[in-house]
Amino acid sequence: MKKRYVFPFAMLITMVMVACGGSKEESSEEMDSMEVSESSEAESRPSPLEVKEGQIAGKAFKVQYGSPAVKGRTVWGDLVPYNVVWRTGANEATFVDLSEDMTVEGQSLKAGKYSLFTIPKESGTWTVIFNSEWDLEHGHFQYDEKQDVLRVEVTPSWEESSQERLAIDIEEPGLVIRWEKLKLPISIQ
Repeated sequence: MKKRYVFPFAMLITMVMVACGGSKEESSEEMDSMEVSESSEAESRPSPLEVKEGQIAGKAFKVQYGSPAVKGRTVWGDLVPYNVVWRTGANEATFVDLSEDMTVEGQSLKAGKYSLFTIPKESGTWTVIFNSEWDLEHGHFQYDEKQDVLRVEVTPSWEESSQERLAIDIEEPGLVIRWEKLKLPISIQ
């Protein structure tokens, strides 16, 4: 039984000695190295993490999402199926952070953080969903409709030019999603 504790105890003593023996400069260098590796990890993601902050109707607004690329693929109806909940980005769930109560497509949405999902459709309006579970590691795989706070219908438009990477921008009329030839303007006030 005693042998079981010898190795972990020896490791703990070694870690304490190393930690106490290092200078502040070494610790700072280690921290800088950790920050560089974390930022290079984020930069090396196939779908880079994007954070946009701004104001809508004078109120602070933030959106965070993974930005996938088209890469020659058929996006709508294939990579992103029609009539199925989509995390509106890549990797973890896209989320928005409202500093104050706002209206989305004329409906009230209280201040707070919400995951943002959409249901793309081959024709007609798309459903835009604000869900109370905003911190989902695996996006739509963890989506729970029971946690929906607001669902609105939004009319997409299709542009001539194609945008390679998904972009979600804070601009008129509130929030605009663009990817491939899609433009999905969500009215927020």
